Amino acid sequence: MTTRGMGGGLFAFSYALLFFLFLFGPLIIMVITAFNSSAFPRVVPWECFTTDWFGVLVRNERLMSGLWTSLAIGVAVVAIAVPFGLAGALALALADIGPRLRAGLYAVLITPILIPGVVLGISTIVFWSFVGRGVGASYDTVFYNGFFLTLLGQVAFIASYAMLVLNARLQRFDPTLTEAALDLGATPGQAFRKILLPFMKPALGSAAFITFLASFENYNTTVFTILSGNTFTTALASKVRLGTDPSLSALAVIIIAVTLIGAMVSEAHTRRQELLRSGKAGQSRLYANPLSRLLTHPGAILVLLLGVTGFIAWSASRVDANVCRAAILQEKQQVQERLMQEQRNRIQQQTPAQPATPSPSNNPSPFGGAFNPNSLAPPAQPAPPAAPPPSNPSPFGGAFNPNSLAPKN
Repeated sequence: MTTRGMGGGLFAFSYALLFFLFLFGPLIIMVITAFNSSAFPRVVPWECFTTDWFGVLVRNERLMSGLWTSLAIGVAVVAIAVPFGLAGALALALADIGPRLRAGLYAVLITPILIPGVVLGISTIVFWSFVGRGVGASYDTVFYNGFFLTLLGQVAFIASYAMLVLNARLQRFDPTLTEAALDLGATPGQAFRKILLPFMKPALGSAAFITFLASFENYNTTVFTILSGNTFTTALASKVRLGTDPSLSALAVIIIAVTLIGAMVSEAHTRRQELLRSGKAGQSRLYANPLSRLLTHPGAILVLLLGVTGFIAWSASRVDANVCRAAILQEKQQVQERLMQEQRNRIQQQTPAQPATPSPSNNPSPFGGAFNPNSLAPPAQPAPPAAPPPSNPSPFGGAFNPNSLAPKN
């Protein structure tokens, strides 16, 4: 191998390592912090292994209430957005319209994705408040209900996601199949249910999954339309803004576990379907005997993964971290006492010794006679000297004395 080839291989390895660290590093950190007994999410210093943060997460009433609200809104959004998206996809792919009208319809259907979520949220509130005032509805009606407004605000743009997914699937559909069914006597409804819907089944599942996730994680629109209520994302955002703890890391662990289990089951289902469609299931060693065939079934894999996950969670929950926490607390107290003692020693070393001043003999009080009642009397002033009597008692200098006019000798 040449030096150039070795350098290229090292660069590719380093790039791949940094790339995967960038992707999975935060997830690994959150998994570690979920089991650290520290009150603040951190990896080091490690204190004690604990699963108490999962209990803290479950006991958070605001998060749990927001979770159920988000699930209900997500299911409702799927039930409305997927049919709307299917209707838009059918109009774009199969409707007999001109290219200009098709381009205009596509622009109208795709525009909600391009509008910022903040604008959609505020517009939803303003529009339905205007409608509510127009019909004279009170504030306890659906026009001022956070669940209703959030549902409409999310459907307004999530239906476009479903339309894109379904339209991509319809591009591969052969319209002559439905035309042949109609020629053979099928009604349009029968052709739709028995030919088009089975073909659209994988795309419908993908569209439902995407719309549910888009509804569940949406924040920009929901934070305005939910009004005084809470969804899981809004409650989570306010918890992060006001102060976080490792219970959020515990939530991340649960999401990662559910995602991994779902991915494994989906992969097993995909491989099984490919083998069955190709007719090579009998040639595969995984299907050689009934036991291996059962173990490779997606349902069996799901049960097995849930059992393993449940056993790990049960074993981890039996670990008592109280003894470890008590030792950590005692160690922290000792460190604090040592630091305080060192601070006292530094203060004593930096402060110079002051000479002791003897107290006056006529003031035995250590406060310098500050509380002596006689100390408040004004000091005695010396009597002023007696002034000699004036030779001229008149204030006018004797100007009006009749004797002053007599001639002097």
